[in-house]
Amino acid sequence: MPMHDAAAFVGAAIRSVQAQTVQEWELLVVDDSSRDDSHAVAERAAAADPRVRVLRNEGPGGAGPTRNVGIEAARGRYIAFLDSDDLWLPAKLERQLALLEVSGAPLVYSAYYKVDADFSGEAVDFAPNGRVVRAPLRLEYRHMLRQDYIGFLTAVYDTRALGKRLLPSIERRQDYALMLAILRDGHVARGLDEPLALYRAGRTGSLSANKLVAARYNWHIYRHVEELPLPRALWAFGNYAVRAGLKYLI
Repeated sequence: MPMHDAAAFVGAAIRSVQAQTVQEWELLVVDDSSRDDSHAVAERAAAADPRVRVLRNEGPGGAGPTRNVGIEAARGRYIAFLDSDDLWLPAKLERQLALLEVSGAPLVYSAYYKVDADFSGEAVDFAPNGRVVRAPLRLEYRHMLRQDYIGFLTAVYDTRALGKRLLPSIERRQDYALMLAILRDGHVARGLDEPLALYRAGRTGSLSANKLVAARYNWHIYRHVEELPLPRALWAFGNYAVRAGLKYLI
């Protein structure tokens, strides 16, 4: 759980992990130079629950490097991701661990709900709102080039199959680049079209600004990370533009 100036949200995010029906987990909250009370909130949770550990990112800032601190410190077999302003629904880990076992896939994900930026509820009390970002049941590399179908707050990967895979050193969209890198190696990811998490939409920046930034970094990934030939990069970007526009309408 990367954390930066999230004092208003991180307590609920931590409680959503503590409310999981699966109770054998560790939560690594990694503080990225917060200037508010985020660190104190996380430390209080850790003092009351030994499964919660609070770390600091002493290196380069940003969500990617901060997540990598947590990945490197993790002691469990499975690596899962949750931002400090998002929430997991109670059965999230149970349902995905079952999928990992039955499918044999090294990477799983699920559908998720969108909630407003000012959502103040708890995951255990959430009533379905109809704003669902759907998840395909199976993904290969070629599918993920068309669109980032994996909500990172739902991603879980198996270190026995993949090792510890870190997010790449690019400025943005490191989560998408990591999912592409795993699937590029020939792995197949499996999904549940059941919403298992809550994504807080529109917390920072305008919708149009976010879309433009995401588009620019997707293009960077296609051309400079995946090193796609220009025709294939244009094909991928065209697919992304159409599908991303539809997703933003949810």
